[in-house]
Amino acid sequence: MIVCTAWSILMSKAGKRALENAGKFDAVKRYSVEEALTLLKSFKSAKFDESIDVALRLGVDPKKSDQMVRGVASMPHGTGKKTIILVFAKGEKADEARAAGADIVGADEIIEKIKGGWLEFDKAIATPDMMPKIGQIAKILGPRGLMPNPKVGTVTQDVTRAVREEKAGRVEFRAEKAGIVHVAIGKVSFSVKGLEENFSVLLDQVMKLKPQTAKGTYVQGITISSTMGPGLKIDLGSMASAGAKG
Repeated sequence: MIVCTAWSILMSKAGKRALENAGKFDAVKRYSVEEALTLLKSFKSAKFDESIDVALRLGVDPKKSDQMVRGVASMPHGTGKKTIILVFAKGEKADEARAAGADIVGADEIIEKIKGGWLEFDKAIATPDMMPKIGQIAKILGPRGLMPNPKVGTVTQDVTRAVREEKAGRVEFRAEKAGIVHVAIGKVSFSVKGLEENFSVLLDQVMKLKPQTAKGTYVQGITISSTMGPGLKIDLGSMASAGAKG
């Protein structure tokens, strides 16, 4: 009964907050990126620093290998999220990873821990020589998006650069089955300018990855939202100069 009462109070507060926010925006209107971010920051928020998330609907078919959109973007203002980084490396490369700020560094012993169910990290980086052994846990890491991948720079000899980029706010993205890319570009506490600049870097990277075989409009829709807030639709026409309608 106590749990049910607490849940009811929580939901009533969330509902009240949603109603207050609903009166501040137009669900049909298309906003500029600056307008959307300013609105989201003005909404009554939860008691934590909510994430600002971007959803880009692309005119691609990810089922076709030549239309998969996958890449990375280095957020100039970071993402506001603490990322626990694991590096699979030995010897000097392991020392370099530790010096660069990696949270966990190891080789065979870490692989054995993961086989046993341990997964207390957010990103994994590996030196090329470790990949044959990491193949033993590919079925564990792959479905969780934790498998090191040379295409996104997480299989590399330059572990110092890779660790520092991850710590600074490097994000990976890929188009899901419906052709939608979801990326967190920061926190509500960030300035509008900082969020705009992070968004711009993300959009530029997505545009650079436009498949040659993709037909018609590439970026078909963009929505920006906060964790507990509504999704605000973006006016693509206001972004024509950035090539969003290419």
